Amino acid sequence: METKRTLLVTGGCGFIGANFVRLVNRQFPHWRVVNLDKLTYAGNLKNLQGLEEGANYRFLRGDICDGEMMELIFREERIDTVVHFAAESHVDRSITGPQSFIQTNIVGTFTLLEAARKYWLNGDRKKECCFLHVSTDEVYGSLGETGYFTEETPFDPRSPYSASKASSDHLVKAYFHTYGLPVKITNCSNNYGPYQFPEKLIPLVFNNGMKGKSLPVYGDGKNVRDWLYVQDHCEAIIEVVRKGKTGQCYNIGGNNEKQNLEVVTLICDILDSKLGRPVNGKPRRSLITFVKDRLGHDRRYAIDASRIKDELGWEPKVSFEEGMEKTVDWYLANQTWVDEIVDGSYQQYYEKMYTV
Repeated sequence: METKRTLLVTGGCGFIGANFVRLVNRQFPHWRVVNLDKLTYAGNLKNLQGLEEGANYRFLRGDICDGEMMELIFREERIDTVVHFAAESHVDRSITGPQSFIQTNIVGTFTLLEAARKYWLNGDRKKECCFLHVSTDEVYGSLGETGYFTEETPFDPRSPYSASKASSDHLVKAYFHTYGLPVKITNCSNNYGPYQFPEKLIPLVFNNGMKGKSLPVYGDGKNVRDWLYVQDHCEAIIEVVRKGKTGQCYNIGGNNEKQNLEVVTLICDILDSKLGRPVNGKPRRSLITFVKDRLGHDRRYAIDASRIKDELGWEPKVSFEEGMEKTVDWYLANQTWVDEIVDGSYQQYYEKMYTV
């Protein structure tokens, strides 16, 4: 019988976290999920609409940097598994305002590790416990035209965001080697799918393309990313929680290397096929505008995900073309969600409801 777990999911109202919580609710209804989110601009309770609080689900608004609160949650909820999504994640924001990335991604991870250490290692709980730290392939830096990131690739972060994630990865590894804390780490490629905040490339292009606005593409548009459908990523995380080796790192990739320009033109073509061309009669590709490149923009990321395939039997199921169709269909069916994100009205509601 599958082990019953009590999960603390941090950042569980964000893009990947919300998809993960929904998947756990469907596939492992006997697991208890404590969903902790600060509800910053990227956290949205509507991402989990339909999930009701009860014996196996609870939402808490809180900051992972609040040590007293984290320790209290571990004790009161008897947490045995942490799935740590909470992070500042948008590279552009890290360039213009790095401080929040240092605070959340480094100090917040440290605070969680300390809470787990104090609760789990005070006795003999650690044998059944798991601290899964969700990280990024950006910690490895940039690749040339060939080669892949493996779990042994040296870290070479190029932005404040990736540097903060690399720092948190090192902290998690240190708590395993120093204290014996039962940790696991995943480093994933670029995610896409339902509930992604519109500052990211795919929902940004969708939203602008819907409204006939300019579609900004950095540099020459030939920067390459490996794209991973969010459902595949969440299934991989569950496999790492259930069967991954303690102290091990696992790269999670989608086997979908695409230039940014390819991604943008595909979205344009899908929208044209589903909605027809914009008012001016031109294809949406005509909206593409090349803009000054991002500072420190890595040229190519590509993941070697053979370890998770060989050890845990996981590999992605959704092709990029299929995933993009699903993603565009979801955004078309949830235009109200998009509009509330863009105009900020969801945040006004949270401030009214949750500010003391």
